[in-house]
Amino acid sequence: MMEHKGTIAWALFKTAVFTLVVPGTVGVLIPSVLLSESDGSYRLPAAAWRWIGFFPLIAGAGFYFKCAWDFAVTGLGTPAPIDMPRRLVVKGLYRFVRNPMYVGVASFVVGQAILFGSVAVGVYIVCVWLICNLFVVFYEEPTLRRKFGAEYEEYCRRVPRWLPRL
Repeated sequence: MMEHKGTIAWALFKTAVFTLVVPGTVGVLIPSVLLSESDGSYRLPAAAWRWIGFFPLIAGAGFYFKCAWDFAVTGLGTPAPIDMPRRLVVKGLYRFVRNPMYVGVASFVVGQAILFGSVAVGVYIVCVWLICNLFVVFYEEPTLRRKFGAEYEEYCRRVPRWLPRL
C-alpha cells in the first residue's frame, strides 16, 4: 500500500512539472507573448461581452487539472507521452470525450482570445488545435491501441475523440 501512495505522489509531482512546462508554455506563455507584442492592430474593439471569455478560461483550467489528477491517481502516470499512464483512464471527463485535457487547454486559450479580443491568440489556438489533432491521430491513438489493445478499442467505440455525444 505504501508503494502505491508513493507512486501516486511521484506521478503527481511529474504531472506538476509537465504542466508547468507544456501546458504552461502552450496555454500561458505563448498567448502572453502574443498579447504583449500586439500593438493593438490585431485586437478586436473593446466590448462589454468580452467578459464571457472567463467562462472557457476557467472551465478549461478546471478540465485540465481534473484530467491531470486522474492520470496520476487512477492511471499512475502523467500526461507526458514518454510517461503515459499505466492504466487506461476512462473515468471523470474521459467518459465524455477521449481528449478532455486538450479540450481544457484549448478552452483556456480560447477564453484568453475572447477576453482580450486578440485575433493573434485566436489564430494561434486554431494552429495548436490542428497540430494536436495530428498528434492524437498519428501518434497518441496508435500508441494507446498498442499499449491497451481491445480495452482501448472498445473505449474508442463508446467515446468520441473531441466533442461529447448529446
